[in-house]
Amino acid sequence: MAEVLETVASPPRLASCFKAYDLRGRVPGELDAGVAFRLGLAYARRFRPSRVAVGRDARLSGPELLNALAHGLAQEGVEVLDLGLCGTEEIYFAAFQPGCDGGIMVTASHNPPEWNGMKLVRGGAVPVSGDSGLRELQAEVEQSDAPAPAGAARMTPTSFRDAYVRHLLGYIDAARLRPLKVLTNAGDGCAGLVVDALAPHLPLRLESIRHRPDGNFPHGVPNPLLPEGRAVTAEAVRAHGADFGVAWDGDFDRCFLFDEQGRFIEGYYIVGLLAEEMLQRHPGAKIIHDPRLVWNTREIVQRAGGMPIQSKTGHAFIKERMRAEDAVYGGEMSAHHYFRDFAYCDNGTIPWLLVAAMLSRTGLPLSQLLDARMRAFPVSGEINATVDDTDATLKRVEHRYAASAQKVEWVDGLSMEFAGWRFNLRGSNTEPVIRLNVEARGDSALVQEKTDEIRRLVAQE
Repeated sequence: MAEVLETVASPPRLASCFKAYDLRGRVPGELDAGVAFRLGLAYARRFRPSRVAVGRDARLSGPELLNALAHGLAQEGVEVLDLGLCGTEEIYFAAFQPGCDGGIMVTASHNPPEWNGMKLVRGGAVPVSGDSGLRELQAEVEQSDAPAPAGAARMTPTSFRDAYVRHLLGYIDAARLRPLKVLTNAGDGCAGLVVDALAPHLPLRLESIRHRPDGNFPHGVPNPLLPEGRAVTAEAVRAHGADFGVAWDGDFDRCFLFDEQGRFIEGYYIVGLLAEEMLQRHPGAKIIHDPRLVWNTREIVQRAGGMPIQSKTGHAFIKERMRAEDAVYGGEMSAHHYFRDFAYCDNGTIPWLLVAAMLSRTGLPLSQLLDARMRAFPVSGEINATVDDTDATLKRVEHRYAASAQKVEWVDGLSMEFAGWRFNLRGSNTEPVIRLNVEARGDSALVQEKTDEIRRLVAQE
């Protein structure tokens, strides 16, 4: 009797580049042209768009990945609009224009040069994330090992930049701006492209460093949160005598501000500043904030007659809550700022334009607009630690403080509130770390004491 051999199919290769909100991974180890091609196929089959805008940041792997993505979309009959080098906010803008059914941005934001990724939205710039289709796209990508076709994909070169600049100018009265000097640091990313397009319409004096896109990132990764990244912007602000400074990550959906002294301003305080500005324009409106740091934002919003509403951290959660509440503005301490008139999406250009308008109207330096708030609610800054068991760490910290806590929340990680201080401790959605934020009421020494205390608890794992 002949031997019967059982053939066991090889399991599909897992696409580890799929994260909670987007795709991100090393190229080609975790993300390659084949994954990009199959993602284009999956996106087209699931959402059935007629026309999709695509674009990329400056990374050297961007053209190959974008071309493969376009092959997948075009194979399913989608018209692909190629925005070329651009920012994520420009893809969002394209996706809520008439006749455009979605957008995909090829970017790895602030990750190292050998990384890349993708951010996806549907028509109206509605995000595609873990619970709104991304997991299903991942499953379809993993069912095949089909390689990307050779040759150039069928795309239509397109630019929405002029229309986008007109949209941005709608948030300010350019004629009322003073000739402020603004230092901009694009970090060798793509922000300079929009700055240049805006410049002819503004009376501002713009001084720029690391302005041209360069996927080699000769000055290091475009991450303004890194100490070395902060230092170069701070020094340039002082050297040029700028009224304030702005720095961006690679795809410029986040902006980071520096006052006229070159002092880095925590994103938390910018949330309060922008919330107050938006409430002047839209009295009684709703403002969305994340749970990591809250006291300053809530006090400002309530004092200005608005309604503060807390949401889970992360752009997908914030955007969903923004839409549900029809909130005029939402802000995260991580420097993501969301605007109702920008399809509830995050934007890295509108915030610094609003700050220029505020400085022009008040005649005050940025430091004076913020100093009182920073003294009233000092913070630790976000502190990251690697742990093996996030849940066990959170439970241990909760047990330590349970007896004295006035309020305990598990909205997004662990938040505990006491008479004069509070903290949030949460696992990252994108990295294998736990993140700590501590704030107090007017007591910076207490912030330091409690920060050190919790860090020791976390380290006991």
